[in-house]
Amino acid sequence: MHFAPDTEDTLSFTVDLMNTVAGATKSGVDELASPVELGDLLRRWQYSGRIDGDDLELAEVRATRARLRRVWMLGRSDAVVEVNAMLSDARALPQLVRHDALDWHLHATDPEAPLAERIRVEVALALVDVIRSDENGRLRACAADDCDGLLLDLSRNGSKRFCSVRCGNRMNMVAFRGRGTVPPGPPPPAQNEAAEAEQTSETYRSSRITAGRAACALPPSAPSRAERAPHVTARTVAGRMPPA
Repeated sequence: MHFAPDTEDTLSFTVDLMNTVAGATKSGVDELASPVELGDLLRRWQYSGRIDGDDLELAEVRATRARLRRVWMLGRSDAVVEVNAMLSDARALPQLVRHDALDWHLHATDPEAPLAERIRVEVALALVDVIRSDENGRLRACAADDCDGLLLDLSRNGSKRFCSVRCGNRMNMVAFRGRGTVPPGPPPPAQNEAAEAEQTSETYRSSRITAGRAACALPPSAPSRAERAPHVTARTVAGRMPPA
């Protein structure tokens, strides 16, 4: 684990939000084009607090999406300027809170604040951890030539290159065809690594949601790398839990 669990959850949500742009989606269209699509995204991530569900809120979140995509690719010093601005503009006041089944975690805005503002503050707090850890290099653009996706690299050796297995498969196939050969049998190592990283991240987040504060029992035999990950407590910044 590179960051605190609530930080990793927030960064993963941010990737999902940023990759709703047309150049990064599987459908090839903008998947944040209506209040209904925004509502679907929020339900997947179990967002609480004020949600208006109207066109104004959608426009504000779309503007926040564009801002976060730009901040994601900034160098460390430039990112500091943006993070400080997002926190100060919202008059963010980080406080430790504990509610429902969640252990102590940070809230920094009123739950009745506009959704886009709460998203910006939550992401800014997560980026504070990234910057302080000097890990901005784990926030990258997808290496696929035809993809506008962004990615969060939580792999152990920091080698994740693609935002999805789909992009990894496509670019590997392009490379093999360029050499005049398509390999038989199992997928090439880069694809396996991307798939493993995605599966590990998904299993890790799911275990935090379902287990709450209880310790995760290791399986009796042959545990996977995700199952060997230490149990942590699900936490949120603005009343959000990751999707199951």
